[in-house]
Amino acid sequence: MGLHNSHRGIPALPFCHISLKGQKPLSRAYPQQLKTLGDHLRKKRLNLKLLQREVALILGVEEATIWNWEKNRTSPPVRYLPRIIKFLGYSPFENSPQTLGQRVLNYRRLYGITQKELAHRLGIDPTTLARWERDKGRPMKRQMEKLVAFLGSVPSNAGGLKDNLWNSFYPVERGTM
Repeated sequence: MGLHNSHRGIPALPFCHISLKGQKPLSRAYPQQLKTLGDHLRKKRLNLKLLQREVALILGVEEATIWNWEKNRTSPPVRYLPRIIKFLGYSPFENSPQTLGQRVLNYRRLYGITQKELAHRLGIDPTTLARWERDKGRPMKRQMEKLVAFLGSVPSNAGGLKDNLWNSFYPVERGTM
């Protein structure tokens, strides 16, 4: 009879009635830093103890798509960003955009609008909008009026997008009102 069979069912220290409790260490799959949208998705999924397949159902995509996003192999198309933001419960993007380009980009991400779609709605060329988003140019006064009018339906919690958009680029001169 071997030693390993002789103590079955007997605790190692029968006189010790202490139980240790502690948090289980985080999985190595858990992102250390949240640098990409995929990192944010993986963190939220692991916090909720969901499978990739379950997140895929919530977001309306394939399971492989979630895997690719989490592994940073691909980035989500703009049309999925509103669903992702809703799933996360926050926007993983710049929350206080400072420049016109950042503000327009933030708006497009929040509402899932492509550059092409927004450019069409504004009646401008998509490359013009792309330049604005990169802060490589700024709209002329008439284009800015269209942009401000278009963004008129932006909720007040959209990061001050419309509030100071006009005034920050076309300040009202003192004594002209």
